[in-house]
Order: sequence, then structure tokens, then C-alpha cells
Amino acid sequence: MAAPVRLGRKRPLPVCPNPLFVRWLTEWRDEAASRGRRTQFVFQKALRSLRRYPLPLRSGKEAKILLHFGDGLCRMLDQRLQQHRSSGGDHAPASSGAKSPAQEGPPAEVQFSSVPVLAQPKAGGSGSYWPARHSGARAVLLLLYREHLNPSRHSFLTKEELLQRCTQEAPGVAPGSARSWPALRSLLHRNLVFRTQQPARYSLTPQGLELAQKLAESEGLSLLNVGSEPEEPPGEEPEVPRSFSTELGASEGSVQQPQLELRPGEYRVLLCVDVGETKGVGHRSELIRQLQRLHVTHTVRKLHVGDFVWVAQETRPRDPERPGELVLDHIVERKRLDDLCSSIIDGRFREQKFRLKRCGLGRRVYLVEQHGSVHNLSLPESTLLQAVTNTQVIDGFFVKRTADIKESAAYLALLTRGLERLHQGHTLRSRPWGIPGDPESGAGPSPNPLCSLLTFNDFNMGAMKNKSVREVFIRQLVQVRGVSGEKAAALVDRYSTPASLLAAYDACATPKEQEMLLSTIKCGRLQRNLGPALSRTLAQLYCSYSPLT
Repeated sequence: MAAPVRLGRKRPLPVCPNPLFVRWLTEWRDEAASRGRRTQFVFQKALRSLRRYPLPLRSGKEAKILLHFGDGLCRMLDQRLQQHRSSGGDHAPASSGAKSPAQEGPPAEVQFSSVPVLAQPKAGGSGSYWPARHSGARAVLLLLYREHLNPSRHSFLTKEELLQRCTQEAPGVAPGSARSWPALRSLLHRNLVFRTQQPARYSLTPQGLELAQKLAESEGLSLLNVGSEPEEPPGEEPEVPRSFSTELGASEGSVQQPQLELRPGEYRVLLCVDVGETKGVGHRSELIRQLQRLHVTHTVRKLHVGDFVWVAQETRPRDPERPGELVLDHIVERKRLDDLCSSIIDGRFREQKFRLKRCGLGRRVYLVEQHGSVHNLSLPESTLLQAVTNTQVIDGFFVKRTADIKESAAYLALLTRGLERLHQGHTLRSRPWGIPGDPESGAGPSPNPLCSLLTFNDFNMGAMKNKSVREVFIRQLVQVRGVSGEKAAALVDRYSTPASLLAAYDACATPKEQEMLLSTIKCGRLQRNLGPALSRTLAQLYCSYSPLT
């Protein structure tokens, strides 16, 4: 009797999202095993972790979010991927067996998930994100990429600048109002555009820069044969004028801020006092009276970081109401002992030091002022001394201790006269906002920090307390005991939002993998690992659904 026929739909086998990386790791594991090397176990662990990951990886660097993928292994994958691209492997079939649905497309499409997309996939396909040719997202990416290529600019644009350039070069896709811009919101959601500062500044993330470069290459190729462009599928956004597809290095119609130059004799050194320092009994605080007694030229303003800065103010400006001002490379944070105690207790102490280190000024002074008896404070004297010592030794601040407010004012007067002598006879020029030497800010090391300075507007706007997800995430992380500002910055460099961190935790197969997920992140100048203890603490914080005990 014949066996009964089973009817029903066949369940499709899951497709490997990273076949190239799996194949290369298998080859390296087998080669290490044939030679008797212990690295075979490293490759085996990485291979097991990669097979559990359900999403495609576009580079070896992205694989660092997985367990058992260190810097060396990610570098090997990137080198092998570069060799694969250079040998024309982008258009090779995925396997020698039966064709998968992804292979039935046109030959110009990418057949491997581990290889970056070089051609536009079909509309509605399952490939990587590729904005339509005449869409607002494409226009924003190309505008930001053009800004990134311009060495004389800041590598970012504000929303008003983006709207202005879209209106000039692509009016068909420019929104009617900057308040509601779906294309920009979509790029932020896809982690292709990064938003910082207040007012918001938009720049490309590494993934967005990679995609924008490919878009630029496709735009350049389309210019060579304009008449042979494929027809656009229905439902696309209005057409972008042909003037938008000009050469990326061409000059733009935006108005760039001219460089401010102050020659010797054209400026005076002025002490800027934060408005919070003037609050006291009566109309003037004791500090202001002491500065006036010492004949220190000063002004009271709202400073978003620090309590005292010095500016070189233009003496004969074209607009007397708005003179040009450059911020000298010194900033002072003043703390009375009682204020220092309260800031340590409520967490402001670490946050303020972190913001001071990222304010764009190189010489930071922490002015600790005695106030009353140390026995009446809410923290013991040993704790305060340890905090002050850490500020000097670990954070690199210059710490100055004074006995009272008169001595603090005398120290500020001494600094003011010293800066006047230091900058006498020098020509001062403005530079773009950024932290010298910090790769995130885009500002390289200044050739002469004494003469290359920030304008006051750039300094004060750049130091505003930001409300971006990245900044709020950093503030949340530093509240955890043991997480310093440098460790929080390293964590956010790897996982820019809490959602990306939670997604990485969800991709872990076991609770043990979750606890060790962050242990190998490099932190600080010495690039030491975050460590298993702190990684376990963060895993408990973000993976526990019940209250922490």
C-alpha cells in the first residue's frame, strides 16, 4: 500500500543574512584547526555568535556588536571584504546551488548581504535602504555629503540651512515648513543622520556617509548619460531639478560666515561673568564689587558652561551694537565648598566636568573657594579632598583653592592681566566650533591655539545643554556608579541610542552573553576595556523587567 501523501505548504528554510562572513570564518577556523592553532576556538565562537544574529552586516566594523568579535577579527573581515570587492566579487552568485529569491533579480544588484549595496534595488524589495532618485531624503543626504567634503566648512548644517539649500537647489522636495520634515525624520530614525547641539545641527553618521558616497557616485554616473536614465516607478516624489545633480565640489549658494580677524590694537581683553555669579543680596554681588575695586574690565552675560571666560572684543566695530568677539582658550568654574557638596550629591559634579571638557576650550580651571567650617558640610572633608584631587589628576583640570571671595576676585584679576600680556601683539582669528583633537567634532588640532579661537556666539551656542537622544543617554549612563564621562562617551559611540543598546541585548542568545556584551568596549586614553563588572551592572539595569534590589 502506497504511503499517504502529506499535503500542505513547505516551510521555507531561513536564509543566512551574512553568507560571506560565515564562509570566511569557516575557512579561517578550518585552516587554524588543520595547523593545530588555538585560534580555531576563537573563530568557532565568533561563527556561532554570527549565525545567531538575524540581521545583515554591511562591514566587519558593524560586527563588533556581537559577542566574540574583537578589533582584530573585525579588521580581518574588513580587509577580506575589500579584497572581495576589488576582485569583482560584488556580482558573483551567492552559492553554486539552487538560486534563492535574492538571486533572481537583475545581475547589477548585490547578491550578498555582507557586501554594501552599489545599485538601486527594486521598489518594495527587501534590500538595503536606498532613497528614491527624486526624494527629499536623497536631497538631504547629498547636501550633507557636499558639506562634509568642503574642507572650509563645519561638516554640519542647521535645519534652516538645509531648508534654504533644498529650496534653492531642489524646490520640488523642500517642505513648506522646517517644523515638519518627514524626509529628515526618516533619516534620523534610520541612523543615517546625526543631530547634535541646540539649535540642532545635522551631520552624517558613518552609515549615512557611506550611503551618501554611493548616491554621489550614482549621480555622477547619471550625468554622463542623462538620456538613458531608467523610468521612475509610480508614486515617487516630485522631480528634483537637474541643477541639483551638479558636481559635489562646486560652490553653493549659501552664505558662509566670514572669518573674524582681530589685529594688535584692534581688540581688548574682557572678562565675562556668568549671570548666576551676580545673584546675591542687593543689586550687586560681593564678587562684582571686588572686581570693580580691582579695576577689572568685565561684563555680565548668560554662559551655558563655566562661570568665567575671557573674550577679545573688537574696539572699533562696524556695528557698535554687535562687536566681534573671540573667546580666549581659558575657562573657570567656581565652586564654594557647600556648592561642591551639593553638586557631588545630586550628580551635577560629573556632568559639569564632562561638559567643560567638551566646550571647545583647552585650559580649564576649577576654582574651589573656602566657605565656613568644613565640619558643617554634608560630606566629610576627605571626600571633598578626593573629589578635588581627581579633578586635577584624572580630569586634567588646573585646581586653584582660595580662602574667600576676595582672594577669588584677586585671582581672576591676575588671570585677566596675564591674558592681556599673553595676547599682546598677536593677531587673533576665528575657527569653526569643535573640540581640537576630538574626531567627533571634526576639528583637528589647532596650529596655534593662542591665535585660533572660537567666536563667542559659536562657543555659547555649542555649549548649550542639548536635548538630543545621545546627550540624554550620556547623562543617564553617568548616573550609574562607576560610569565616568569617558566611559559613557565610549558606550554611546558604540550604541548611540538606548534603542540600539536594547536591540543588541535582544540579539544575545543567553543572559551570560548579555552580561558580557559591553565588557570589551575600549575607554579612555589608555583604551582599556570597560570590564565585566560594569558590563554586568548595565545589563541588569537595561534587561531586568522587575525592580532592581
